[in-house]
Amino acid sequence: MGKKNTSEQESDSIENANGEDIVEISSDSASLNNEDETVESEKVEEPEKDPIEILQDDLKKKDDEIAELKHEFLLNKAETENFKKRLRKEKEDFNQYANEKLLKELILIHENFERAISTDNPTVESLKEGVEMIHKQFQSFFEKEKVESIEALGKKFDPALHEVLCQVESEEHEENTITEEFSKGYQLNGRILRPSKVVIAKAPTKKAPETSDKEESKVSEEESSKAPPPSSD
Repeated sequence: MGKKNTSEQESDSIENANGEDIVEISSDSASLNNEDETVESEKVEEPEKDPIEILQDDLKKKDDEIAELKHEFLLNKAETENFKKRLRKEKEDFNQYANEKLLKELILIHENFERAISTDNPTVESLKEGVEMIHKQFQSFFEKEKVESIEALGKKFDPALHEVLCQVESEEHEENTITEEFSKGYQLNGRILRPSKVVIAKAPTKKAPETSDKEESKVSEEESSKAPPPSSD
């Protein structure tokens, strides 16, 4: 009996202990629920902001955004102005020095002219040789710069390449054929620098057949014979 009572007491103590634990857990959860309710009540109880303050905050944000955009705009404007100035300067330099290469070539030709002129007691042959040499230099210069002469003589007239100075009647050439060239034309990479000034042929005008004096007298006699005789009255 003593042992049974002892076991009953132990079970009671376990139950009591379990009961106390359960009570303690339930009390803890209740306290947590109370805290959550307190936090929620605090959140709910927070006062609403004044509409004017909200508008002022929004305006401040917009002012900050506008100031940032204005700053970016001024930077872009300054960069654009600097870019325009740089382009203007490059264009001016290009216009001033674009012909530098051409002028260097022409200086050499000019020097040869000066040598030919400054020669003591020049002869016709020496002048001819000098002019031929300068002419070759010009030909070489044109080839380097892709300058080509326009063919004209014997060609059909082309208004894109030729400029007509006059027309001449010709039975030997077809109409609009170039028969004479007053000055050569030149083109640069297909672009016309100067058209050729030319004379072109046109068809001769047809002349009326000429009648001899005998034919004219014969015609007049026939007309007089056909005329009626004068009346006796």
